[in-house]
Amino acid sequence: MNYEEILQTVRGFCAREKLLDGKKHLALAVSGGADSMALLCLMRPLAGEKGIALTVCHVNHGLRGETADRDEAFVREVCARLGLPLRVFHAAELEAEAGKPRAGEDWARRLRYACFERVLADGIDAVATAHTGSDQAETLLFRLARGTGLHGAAGIRPSRPGYLRPLLCLTRADTEAVCRACGERWVTDETNDADDYARNRLRHGALPALCGVNSAAECNLARFCEKAAKADEYFARQADALLASARATDAESLPGGAGYALRSGQPVWLSEPLRQTDPLILDMALHSLVEPVRDAEEKYIRLLADLVERGSGAVQLTDAVRFCARDGVLWREEADKNTRRQGEKADGPKFEVSLPEGGDYPLPGGGTLHIRVVSACFEEKTQGVHKKDLKNQADYAKINSICPVLRLRCRQPGDRFRPAGRGVDRELRKWMNEAGIPPRERDTLPLLAAGRQVLWVCGEGFADGLAPGPDTGQLLQVELENFGGIES
Repeated sequence: MNYEEILQTVRGFCAREKLLDGKKHLALAVSGGADSMALLCLMRPLAGEKGIALTVCHVNHGLRGETADRDEAFVREVCARLGLPLRVFHAAELEAEAGKPRAGEDWARRLRYACFERVLADGIDAVATAHTGSDQAETLLFRLARGTGLHGAAGIRPSRPGYLRPLLCLTRADTEAVCRACGERWVTDETNDADDYARNRLRHGALPALCGVNSAAECNLARFCEKAAKADEYFARQADALLASARATDAESLPGGAGYALRSGQPVWLSEPLRQTDPLILDMALHSLVEPVRDAEEKYIRLLADLVERGSGAVQLTDAVRFCARDGVLWREEADKNTRRQGEKADGPKFEVSLPEGGDYPLPGGGTLHIRVVSACFEEKTQGVHKKDLKNQADYAKINSICPVLRLRCRQPGDRFRPAGRGVDRELRKWMNEAGIPPRERDTLPLLAAGRQVLWVCGEGFADGLAPGPDTGQLLQVELENFGGIES
């Protein structure tokens, strides 16, 4: 496409998505790269047609030394030449919002959006970013690789409150063509050439391979995201209707935790309508419950779907928030933000494990701990079971006699542990040293404890005296999935 064709494409996209409707003042996020310079070249005439004022916003992350300062100087020169107002932000002035400067995509994104929020707070109607269809294709591949559902497959949306993406209808090749047609130079971020980041590896490896199969691969992936977004909107409406129809209303008939949640103004849902609905609608409903708490990755949706199907237990999403199921209902519980036990470390898992419900507990680093109480005879549980699985099973009655509510956490001062087969109660720190556990892992290793008595250690199993026997009626079973190379 030539410049006029590209301009018309963006004009049509903005009209179809109503991106410029009602806007009086926009900020353009300009880094100085080809995409953002094309944004500047295209939005000037389009904003002029609508009588929209423009301000340029540039963020100097401060991580690339002289080249970052070079990019800032470049953007300053362009804005001065074009007579556009410019706001420049530096990392130091946004430390409260974004944290201390450090390498990595997550921090850089937090910094940029902290800057944008300041611009919006000053009266700008919206910030236009230079995301393209190429970025859309990369985002889709990245999310599919990590695991995503329909909502994630919808990719980058054309707009959300305060933000516009008018270039999603273009590819990176188009933006470079715009710059050349307008006689505008652009700068190159050298970190985009390194394969240190997952997105760069997709950009340099996967996408070229797909384009080798079909030169229109980027456009086709972006078009798929558009279709997924429409389907996502439909299922979101169905999910909202499901959650509304499944809400419980009588607190007196609910189990304790659910009744308390309902009386506190928190919603409680009947499990049966959730189980009976279409799985896609249930997934969307559960996504809407997870998203306000944390990134709604597919693994958390699956954990909640399993919880709904089982009808009892809990899924801990963060230190403070978990979803519980019992007696035909599902509800959310939230810990007091000001509550933290004396001497407790800030890092690592800190969850209450109520028995016999058990639950699924996400761990730092992406692993998940599954805790279940299962009914089975001893022979069924031991025949053909690997030794590493046996050490992660305990007699539930013995555990329950010690404490019906265990604490999933990391080690704390004063902890003690009785290793299986040793018959000796030891200080946990001394036992870890003798067991050869690497020092870097000791403060983050998951434990199950009753007070200061540690009953289970990740990789070691349950303490002495808790193993099941021929008379065991129920087993407490712990299964560790994808945690630092350790599987149980």
